[in-house]
Amino acid sequence: MKIINLENAPKVPFKIEGRIMFANEQAELIHLTLRKGEILEKHDNPFDVIFYVLEGSGKLLLEDEVFNLSANCSISVKTGSNRSWENTGEADLKILVYKIMKH
Repeated sequence: MKIINLENAPKVPFKIEGRIMFANEQAELIHLTLRKGEILEKHDNPFDVIFYVLEGSGKLLLEDEVFNLSANCSISVKTGSNRSWENTGEADLKILVYKIMKH
């Protein structure tokens, strides 16, 4: 058993501030932080994702729909859906990303 915290969690392999809080073959839990005005560019992933907003507010562009989300909101995104995030608030946008891997 190992306790993971933001200080000792491995970084994600892209420019956004993200930490891998848990990972195995079935699931991955990522803590993302987007600074004011920061954008996570549109992308697709080969797995389902659940986003849970911890702090702040932002805009999720999912295909051609826009969802404005704030703290304590969650949304699920299916495999094959293009999505991007933008921090539209004044404070950091902190999101837990739960990736449901296929096995």
